[in-house]
Amino acid sequence: MEFILKDGKIRFEREGEIGEISACHEGCIRFRATASSKLPDENWTLEPVETPAKVWKEGRFAFLSTGNLKVMMEDNGRLTFFEGDRCILKEQPEQTFGYSFRNYRSVGSGLWRTRLTFEPNPDEDFFGLGHERMNCYSKKGCSVDLQHLNTKTSIPYVYSSLGYGFLWNHPGTGKAELSNNRTRWNADCAKGIDFVVLSGTPASVCEKLSDLTGHAPKMPEWGMGFWQCRLRYETQDEVLRVARKYKELGIPVSVIIVDYFHWTEQGDYRFDPKYWPDPKAMADELHKMGIKLMVSMWPTINEHSENYRYMLEHNMLLRTASGSNRVFDFYGPQAEIDPSNPAAREYVFNRLKENYLDNGVDGLWFDEAEPEIHPEHFDNLIMYAGRGDEVALLYPYYYSQLVYDGMKKAGRDDIITLTRSAYTGAQRFGALVWSGDILSSFESLEEQVKSGLNMAMCGIPWWNTDIGGFYGGNIESDYFRELIVRWFQYGLFSPVMRLHGSRDGHDRSRDIKEPTGGDNELWSFGERNLEILSKIVKLRYRLIPYIKEQMNRASEKGYPVMRPMFFDFPDDPECYRTGDQYMFGPDILFAPIVKKGQTDRKVWLPEGEWILTKDGKEYNGSQWASVHAEIQEFIAFVKKGAKVLDCFNE
Repeated sequence: MEFILKDGKIRFEREGEIGEISACHEGCIRFRATASSKLPDENWTLEPVETPAKVWKEGRFAFLSTGNLKVMMEDNGRLTFFEGDRCILKEQPEQTFGYSFRNYRSVGSGLWRTRLTFEPNPDEDFFGLGHERMNCYSKKGCSVDLQHLNTKTSIPYVYSSLGYGFLWNHPGTGKAELSNNRTRWNADCAKGIDFVVLSGTPASVCEKLSDLTGHAPKMPEWGMGFWQCRLRYETQDEVLRVARKYKELGIPVSVIIVDYFHWTEQGDYRFDPKYWPDPKAMADELHKMGIKLMVSMWPTINEHSENYRYMLEHNMLLRTASGSNRVFDFYGPQAEIDPSNPAAREYVFNRLKENYLDNGVDGLWFDEAEPEIHPEHFDNLIMYAGRGDEVALLYPYYYSQLVYDGMKKAGRDDIITLTRSAYTGAQRFGALVWSGDILSSFESLEEQVKSGLNMAMCGIPWWNTDIGGFYGGNIESDYFRELIVRWFQYGLFSPVMRLHGSRDGHDRSRDIKEPTGGDNELWSFGERNLEILSKIVKLRYRLIPYIKEQMNRASEKGYPVMRPMFFDFPDDPECYRTGDQYMFGPDILFAPIVKKGQTDRKVWLPEGEWILTKDGKEYNGSQWASVHAEIQEFIAFVKKGAKVLDCFNE
């Protein structure tokens, strides 16, 4: 192997591989390699920071160091990473005698199926990889497909309990194997291997990750209140009746969302005038009540749409390598827009602006943002940005950029786009990710707590769930009425508090295509629950100054608002094992109740002194506490001396 040390980088060439090792931020090392004759230059969503590094050779080893992170490359190609003198990551050979590091198999046209394997560490836990319906806090022992699906957002990044982050810088499909016999990263289709190791505490690594992939903008204050939604409001009059009733009851609402099939045709991006005769007047009345209006938009489009022919002829739609380009069937076969095409982003935004934003709509809800295709053959997609299996994870990234760039050009700064999927860097476009069409059950609620904490470590701080779950909720049942209260308590301590769902009950949809579920407003779940939920919503508004402070910090530093316990207590081993409670900012510890009929649970209190908000009782830290909470109560502790404690006193 030949090493060339120049300009603070290590360049190497050996049989079947060329590559480069460089610093991309203080304490961050990037590795790039390929089996092709030319090293690819794509950064994807990564924005490397010019950083000096020290490089040197010792015998058959080459070294690069930045900050407290150092990498050593042997002349057989093996990589070992150190934080100080402590080994944190070491490649594992695939063959006897220490041979075969990094595997490439051609899939044609300079593209490769690749894999990268590290030695396992039995004492290591991993957190991240986006969100998915799995009841796992640490992802150690998990094998996770890297592809977006409804209820699954794949962010190829983990934070290790050993004190480093690992970013697999590939936006294509693949797999992460965090198993007991190896740690392996696989790409189905790529020009090479590209990854970044970031060293430091959870907080410092979050800062570096944000610097490298983008900072979220400052969330507008209206995003921090209570959001009302259901499947679905059929008419303009219905939306206004709901808003007026909230006003009459004295319950604050910040956002009301109009869900899908308010349009004339999939791909038209406009209100159906039969049911929405004057959307501007509707928006004006909502604004007078202090309520913002958000509208659902899908990427689906068919030949009946007024925009279809133009987009088809200008290559603004997803194409397929084989078969029809109708990749999703929903009331007829649908094509999907291709937001990786800048011309498509501009064209679609202009339609959205003309028909929605110019009529008073404040924000957009981008559903189906994976995109949803059936069957899930991403290798059959052809995007402007490349083959689907090479770049498919970027779809929601460009989808969010569509809104952000357009709104910025139109002079708007209060940008929030509710989106069902995201990719590393989407936070810079104001992407508010939600966890998709999840089941209305206590088991689902338990999964969501862990999903949110793993998403929090991925550099995307704006995240939420459908309060109550999306499907399977009977609003007349005792089971659901208990569930909705416990989920509202969880929503209180989520970055965004949004009620949504397709409730069992009735279909009032007359001649409209898509059925409408049952009612889903605070008064829909019984008189007792109305009183309980109203108090929770009003508390949310008292917490807004605290939430705003944390949201600003998320923008500036990359710190998630809702985050695992170890984020604030990285030296406490118990915090890496406790995934059913979390910190909401630095001063609030929330322990949700996620079991049916449960009123007692144990809470781990890290070092310090803690005040239980429901009764003001003081607890010492570094111990387990048993706490009782009836259905109208939740379990939250505040650090002694923190001003936010005053918010919990009505």
